[in-house]
Amino acid sequence: MDALLTALADPVRWRLVELLAERPRPVGVLAQLAGARQPQTTKHLQTLERAGVVVSERIGQRRINTLRPAALRELAAELSRLAETAEQAGGPGATHEHYRAGMRTERHAATQAGWADGRSFGFHRRLADRPELVWRHLTEPALLARWWSPDDLHVRELVFEARPGGRILQVYRDAEDTDGRDVMVGRAEGTVDEVHPHERLAYRLSPLLPDGAPAFTAHVALTCRPTGTGTDLDVSWRITDSTVESADFVAGIETGFGQSLDKLAATLTADAHDNVDTDPTTGSTK
Repeated sequence: MDALLTALADPVRWRLVELLAERPRPVGVLAQLAGARQPQTTKHLQTLERAGVVVSERIGQRRINTLRPAALRELAAELSRLAETAEQAGGPGATHEHYRAGMRTERHAATQAGWADGRSFGFHRRLADRPELVWRHLTEPALLARWWSPDDLHVRELVFEARPGGRILQVYRDAEDTDGRDVMVGRAEGTVDEVHPHERLAYRLSPLLPDGAPAFTAHVALTCRPTGTGTDLDVSWRITDSTVESADFVAGIETGFGQSLDKLAATLTADAHDNVDTDPTTGSTK
């Protein structure tokens, strides 16, 4: 596939492919139609032949070049697969396009300071574990780091002091940036306001602009309620102190924090499954 892509990338070779798609032709005629010298045309045809898209054979006094449609169909199928992957419903490409659309809308609305003040967002998740364990995932940095980021990011540094007045620090990087070579994606700082163990947690958090100034302040409250099978988690966001430059951040709240909560739910479900006691002699659950 690499050889084929390299071969087709040259404009002259692409023109030769177009001509051969019409009908098989000898090198002399191809050179005339492509407006190239015959020795150059011969070399281009040899490259196309090595890539598997052209075959040549001697017929009488002439060598005739013929296009291999199968090679082009294989390329077309691969390109179609890539396009379908990028357009997959609910996939990363579609999510990013949704974010870009929201970003354009928010940028248009962000005409002056305070433009997003009072905006609110609500989230609800039914979690497969008791409030005590959910609380640990909401307040312990090692457990927070497992879920507190959108799908395309990961937590590089995290401080969360679960007490009134406690400090919060988040540093994010791209999920595939494992050694920190890429630029830092984001940083947020905040303060814990309320701590009612296993029931309610409230804090203020501000993502920072490149110059270190707060983009806005998010007032976040999380409430846990026990259910018969686990915990209902309700989260509310309210924005204050919004700057004009905060539009891109605001556009990502609904999708980004929603993905984070989905990761929390998946983490708790996986942990609950792993923690099921089994009888070592029978393999059955106790």
